[in-house]
Amino acid sequence: MSETLERWQSRRAFILAVTGAAVGLGNIWRFPYMTGENGGSAFLLLYVVFVVLLGLPMMMAEIMIGRAGRRSPMQALAFLAEEADISRHWKWLGLFGAITVFFILSFYSVVSGWSIEYLVSAVNGSFVNRSPQEIGASFDAFLADPLRMTFNHTLFMLLTMSVVAAGIVNGIEKLNNVMMPLLYGILIVLGGYAVTTSGFGAAMHWLFTPDVSAITWGVVLNAMGHAFFTLAVGACALMAYGAYMPDEQSLPRAVFGVAMLDIMVALLSGIAIFSIVFTHGLDPSEGPGLMFVTLPIAFSELPGGQVWLGAFFLLLLIATWTSSINLAEPMVSMLVGAGWRRSRAAILIGGLVWLVGLLSVLSFSTLADVHWIGEMNFFALVSTIPPDIFLPVGGLLIAIFAAWKMSREAAVAALGVSPGAFRLWLGLVRYVSIPLTAVVLVTSLI
Repeated sequence: MSETLERWQSRRAFILAVTGAAVGLGNIWRFPYMTGENGGSAFLLLYVVFVVLLGLPMMMAEIMIGRAGRRSPMQALAFLAEEADISRHWKWLGLFGAITVFFILSFYSVVSGWSIEYLVSAVNGSFVNRSPQEIGASFDAFLADPLRMTFNHTLFMLLTMSVVAAGIVNGIEKLNNVMMPLLYGILIVLGGYAVTTSGFGAAMHWLFTPDVSAITWGVVLNAMGHAFFTLAVGACALMAYGAYMPDEQSLPRAVFGVAMLDIMVALLSGIAIFSIVFTHGLDPSEGPGLMFVTLPIAFSELPGGQVWLGAFFLLLLIATWTSSINLAEPMVSMLVGAGWRRSRAAILIGGLVWLVGLLSVLSFSTLADVHWIGEMNFFALVSTIPPDIFLPVGGLLIAIFAAWKMSREAAVAALGVSPGAFRLWLGLVRYVSIPLTAVVLVTSLI
């Protein structure tokens, strides 16, 4: 098993890449509607707590394994297990991660295709002077149209896999260097616009005034699952990015910066969305359709709404594009590590994900009444269980491997911190992150 040859060309490139991986649907689509469904400030408070106590330490652990192994996730885990003289079966954790991101990317691509549809519609002025009933009906009609859904799903997968096929430096790094600064610029402009709306004060109160009475085990589980989902922790995807990390870069400093940027993006998008929602007296608990029904209704009534709505869906498309690349990379790197050419690996993985994604496409039309578990159709299944259950399970196993199994020398060298700081990180992972994740998972499953 040879080391991964490619490296990020700079420290900035690594931070942009990991931030691009973390910032996506989780921040801009999933965070607002889950906040709306889970009590506003209660969910936000728990989300920030889980990012600090679980996300940060586990993010460091996952990237550290990749940096220490300098291989694809499965190969890195096998190499480090052999080095620590423990069972090589730990390598199957890499396969579990690949399966997790496979299913997540299959629905992620479908939802990201919605952003393409709505970006085009916003630019064309399709929402101008239309009633709320017409806008809501147009979304339902789009979901029920498998041809339009498939076209956008296909286009998004082509966008994603073409970048992955181009490689780390010529593909992923070049895209992030352009798109991430653009994303932050658009988000800051939208946040500034939100301040001028009449609903800004109500949105701030709803988001930042803690309501402890709204905290339930369901809210706790959703907040924990979302912290893993939005930071891209638990699927070995960050392990793949860690393998390309420059030797001289401070891992803790980079991870802390990424986590803060991730929270900032979620908060700014939440402020922008809920300011518009409260300005027009709309329902913040609309659910997954919040962005695709509620926002077009609100923006259609504003001066220059066509421009603002177009900017928002461009923001969403950029975020999902950079994030989907992170989901695809560990699967492709696993095949590259097994001797495949990167282009062929990207075509195979992209084709398989596209095929499974068709089940999510059809979940809104032909297969809408086909239930897989309980009342869940395929889309509900893959958009719930992999992010809310599989990611925390994967994160738990990754943390156990990093904190209890791999050699201390390899961990210290890869983490790149002082002995005192290493002991602090180790104690936090062993006695806070791992037990907390286990308790919440077991309680929720029971």
